[in-house]
Amino acid sequence: MAGSGWKVVFLYMAILLLASFILGESAIGVNWGTVSFHKLKPSTVVDLLKDNKIEKVKLFDADPEVMRSLMGSGIQVMVGIQNDMLAPISSSTAVSDLWVRQNVSRYMVKGGVDIRYVAVGNEPFLSSYSGQYQSYVYPAMVNLQQSLSKANLAGYVKLVVPCNADAYESSLPSQGAFRPELTEIMTQVVSFLNSNGSPFVVNIYPFLSLYGSTDFPQDYAFFYGSTHPVTDGPNVYNNAFDGNFDTLVAALSKIGYGQMPIVIGEVGWPTDGAISANISAAKAFNQGLIYHVLSNKGTPLRPNAPPMDIYLFSLLDEGAKSVLPGNFERHWGIFSFDGQAKYPLNLGLGNKELKNAKNVEYLPSRWCVADPTKDLSDVANHLRIACSVADCTTLNYGGSCNEIGAKGNISYAFNSYYQLKNQNEQSCDFDGLGMVTFLDPSVGDCKFLVGVTDTSSSTSRLYHRRIIIWILVEWWIWVSLT
Repeated sequence: MAGSGWKVVFLYMAILLLASFILGESAIGVNWGTVSFHKLKPSTVVDLLKDNKIEKVKLFDADPEVMRSLMGSGIQVMVGIQNDMLAPISSSTAVSDLWVRQNVSRYMVKGGVDIRYVAVGNEPFLSSYSGQYQSYVYPAMVNLQQSLSKANLAGYVKLVVPCNADAYESSLPSQGAFRPELTEIMTQVVSFLNSNGSPFVVNIYPFLSLYGSTDFPQDYAFFYGSTHPVTDGPNVYNNAFDGNFDTLVAALSKIGYGQMPIVIGEVGWPTDGAISANISAAKAFNQGLIYHVLSNKGTPLRPNAPPMDIYLFSLLDEGAKSVLPGNFERHWGIFSFDGQAKYPLNLGLGNKELKNAKNVEYLPSRWCVADPTKDLSDVANHLRIACSVADCTTLNYGGSCNEIGAKGNISYAFNSYYQLKNQNEQSCDFDGLGMVTFLDPSVGDCKFLVGVTDTSSSTSRLYHRRIIIWILVEWWIWVSLT
């Protein structure tokens, strides 16, 4: 009976896989990150994906609540392995077996989750990591492939390695090459991907090029023509995306894999937190990108052959992300943290514009602001504490709340902290300087948020702790016996 059940599951998966090849499912997907103070229920997010006809989603882990919410949805999923798991997985097949069992096999049942990819790390070759994860990637892939084979999933679930665009370099696209210290490992990894029918996954961010260089032509970051095109022999590049993409194509060609399928794992534009990060720019970039890709024009080095798939970064704002790269890090979403569309966007999936999340559970409509009757001269320490915990990035230079004045800044910081603390009465005290109001203090484009009910459960956190402990114990036993 059990054997026949597995046969049904595998036949079901084989039909799905065959259908994807026949239909040539190149599509627009999204990244679903969950580093947020105010998390929507995963079921609400899945409904949001379905309402917007988004059929591909990329995750950065395999959170049980998220995975359960995706069961039976028909959405194709890429689950992620975090970089700090690469070392134990690379060192032990027992650990990789366990990871696959807990995060893939358990969900790959009839009516379960349609997992298509497992991302081995997240930009593990990033130059700022100084090679920290470099030696673990390939052996982790080997062990994971064996584990998928044991689970009879290797023919359906493909391993990929999302790479940052800094893995390759060139002054002109046609001269693209992987960084010298990566040439050997990238050849090994790409050979492995190719032999197992996996694409090369790359993250491309023209915004970061513009943000990081005052000399970068602004119009070259978009898709409507540039007054500063890049001429590369017979080829002319009018946008940074095509130039970056073809630099990768050239780099792959140099190691013998010029026809390698390419998936864009992350691409997008933030809406706040920096001068160039705003709603009009994000709309122009994302809409231009979608139309460009769906036109099937391709690039000069791959005419009429656009990327297999593109995953927009990202679905939702993540207000708890690190701002080390910049204050814009918390504002990449095409939807705000509560699933409300920031601007009209046609994803090319059947709807002409985005549909908002439904049945969102908000906290009561009240805000914490600075008491106008109080002396605010000693408020600096309260501001520092509030903004070290809550998100105040919109107050910074280039942000949407940068020009609301000193008292407005104080109120914004107070309210961000108050909402983060689920409107706890004491969280609006600030030594008597704060007060609760039922009048929305938002000013123009500067929105004072009202939180949503946090759904991150203690059960999920306990699950993660148990899995980590279990993995570490098995790894320790393995090391001790070898």
